[in-house]
Amino acid sequence: MLLLKNANQIFPNSHEDLNIMHSPLKIWIMAIRPKTLSASISPVLIGTAMAVGDGVYHITTAILCFFAALTIQIGTNLANDYFDFKKGTDTSERIGPTRVTQAGLIKPEAVKMATIISFTLSALICLFLAKRGGMPIIIIGVLSILSGLFYTAGPRPLGYLGLGDIFVLIFFGPVAVAGTYYVQSFEINMAVVLAGLAPGLISVAILAVNNLRDVEDDKKTNKKTLAVRFGRNFAKYEYIFAIICASLIPVLIYLFIKDHIQILYATIISLIAIPAYITISSQKDGPALNATLAFTGKLLIIYSILFSVGWVYEDLFF
Repeated sequence: MLLLKNANQIFPNSHEDLNIMHSPLKIWIMAIRPKTLSASISPVLIGTAMAVGDGVYHITTAILCFFAALTIQIGTNLANDYFDFKKGTDTSERIGPTRVTQAGLIKPEAVKMATIISFTLSALICLFLAKRGGMPIIIIGVLSILSGLFYTAGPRPLGYLGLGDIFVLIFFGPVAVAGTYYVQSFEINMAVVLAGLAPGLISVAILAVNNLRDVEDDKKTNKKTLAVRFGRNFAKYEYIFAIICASLIPVLIYLFIKDHIQILYATIISLIAIPAYITISSQKDGPALNATLAFTGKLLIIYSILFSVGWVYEDLFF
């Protein structure tokens, strides 16, 4: 009973967390936050699918893009875990998923070193990509890594100033999709840039529900997210607005290029998300919002698959 009591103090958010108590590997997996990694995987998938559909793909480069995006996302998550703990943002009163540094599961120095390793790996991969894509890829890589680091690091981190939403929209949207397409094709077009807005917007929705859940804790630590600056209702409307706008991107692209009509199937996410709209609009507690956050990550994957298959449909079946 004493062990269970102590475990509940360390892992107050989920019964599943109790299963990782004696597994270092599972603790590290929890630290990288696998449920959020769809934000990095999805834009690479879309950018590669568009390159395949346009006949300009390069498979080795696509794989490198995947690992570059993944390591940047993991580095950002680890940096967030470490610096939020150091700044006192993550406390024992946290209602979101367990953070390994705050919970004492991994020493801060180890999380810091893992952050450095992850960003170093992403930098090395970006150097390989730069041999193919040149200076534009170097610029994208440097800005992506710095933005991921300074999202929570430094005296005026992006996430604490309410700029996280813009960062997520840009770097997990058009930059990631267009960068993936460009380094394979050596060209860019408006359809690719527009396509990047959808994963960026859904990633903003993920951030919105995260900020809605943490709004009270963020107020205490002076973390001025948009939910703190403009209130809970703003975060709710931001979530719904972001999902609906993302679902309309395929329509906008089709009207622009008059081709790849199958991408319109991706608009169904606006209907799939109805249960999330209901949860967000009601006064639900932390666990319900945690579930919505995970659901939105899955929604991003669903959208990306539908859009990608729609874009390459004629190449696959005709």
